[in-house]
Amino acid sequence: MKLLFSMIFMIPLCFNKNYWMSYFVYNSLIFYMILKLSFNYNYLMIGFILGSDLLSYSLILLSLWIVSLMCLASDKIYLYNNYYEVFNIFLLMLMLSLFFTFSSMNLFIFYLFFEVSLIPTLFLVLGWGFQPERLQAGLYLFFYTMFGSLPMLISIFYFLMVKGSLSFFFFFFKLNSFILFFMMNFVFFIKMPMYFVHLWLPKAHTEAPISGSMMLAGVMLKLGGYGLMRILMIFMYMNFLINYVFMIISLVGGFYISLMCLRQSDLKSMVAYSSVAHMGLVICGLMTFSLWGMMGSLSMMLAHGLCSSGLFCLVNMIYERTHTRSLFLNKGLINLVPSLSLWWFLLCSSNMAAPPSLNLLSEILLINSVIGWDYYCMLWISLLSFFSAAYSLFLFGYTQHGKFYSGSFAFMGCSIREFLLLMMHWLPLNILFLKTDFMMMWL
Repeated sequence: MKLLFSMIFMIPLCFNKNYWMSYFVYNSLIFYMILKLSFNYNYLMIGFILGSDLLSYSLILLSLWIVSLMCLASDKIYLYNNYYEVFNIFLLMLMLSLFFTFSSMNLFIFYLFFEVSLIPTLFLVLGWGFQPERLQAGLYLFFYTMFGSLPMLISIFYFLMVKGSLSFFFFFFKLNSFILFFMMNFVFFIKMPMYFVHLWLPKAHTEAPISGSMMLAGVMLKLGGYGLMRILMIFMYMNFLINYVFMIISLVGGFYISLMCLRQSDLKSMVAYSSVAHMGLVICGLMTFSLWGMMGSLSMMLAHGLCSSGLFCLVNMIYERTHTRSLFLNKGLINLVPSLSLWWFLLCSSNMAAPPSLNLLSEILLINSVIGWDYYCMLWISLLSFFSAAYSLFLFGYTQHGKFYSGSFAFMGCSIREFLLLMMHWLPLNILFLKTDFMMMWL
């Protein structure tokens, strides 16, 4: 509750033009959360309807981390006085809704703030996006989620009628209804996003400002995984009957998406499609219902949140200098900004699960759980892993090497703020594998 009141008292700070102040305050909240760390797997910090176990705690920490970096990445909004007060208020609304979503111990409150978090994200895309297509992207984002969430609301009321409680503490019963399984979990598959219902994601990413892309990649996709982790235990028997359908869609879809990454000409679009491939692996891990699958899913969510957000920051830094995201015009960047090439290499190598990143640990856990579930998945897993490395190497090699575009007459170097932003993505991504108790002990 102290964290909640601290965020509410941040409202006057929203009118402060200095983004370093916002960054400092969010970092203070992160420090406060780290002080509250406990490896007890039960719910702690309980108050009214809120409480957090290790799963909630790690995702709240990730949300605070990404929101603080969003302030740091959006200096143009402060520099050009582009409605920075409204921008700050939307960031705070987003953080509050995510905090309530992850720390709620009641299914309806979880659903309510799950939906509320959509509103500030929508306004970030519509208000500070680049192209006129952002209206269409916002509609995609809004209606995909709303289409999946209405059946979930109906099934929540059914739960309440049958069981008399929506508290997570009492979710020890088992339901064997396919219709309820689909109504309850479909919105989480959309949010992840699963192949076939993923089209809103690349659209939203390509039209969103850097802060919107960081939030979508860093935290919003994790809402789907978090919801599945909380809800799937009710449908344990049902899950064993139909999980192969979702696993086939995710594995084969992830392979197709990896091939699509190799033919993208838009840098942001390529990073967005790679998110779909990574989250497909998370769905597979959750659907195996194994210990390793659950641990791997949480670690992949944390790793992807940091890695993908960092790649979007890099793409935005190049876009601010060349004013294009085209892969054909952004070549030979090692000649123009050699200081950024190291960061391209570090984040692209993390994206393809090279050691010592958290991505490697999570992929090992997920691949073991999926192959342990069925030996025949090995073919698709190997293709997925190979093409993941292929498009990451393609992204690095094509942007950094070759002859640079002769239209780039003047080029600005990098500021300390930008190096700090990239360091704050890469460092926890490669240090967190030393502290994997988060992923192991929440189960």
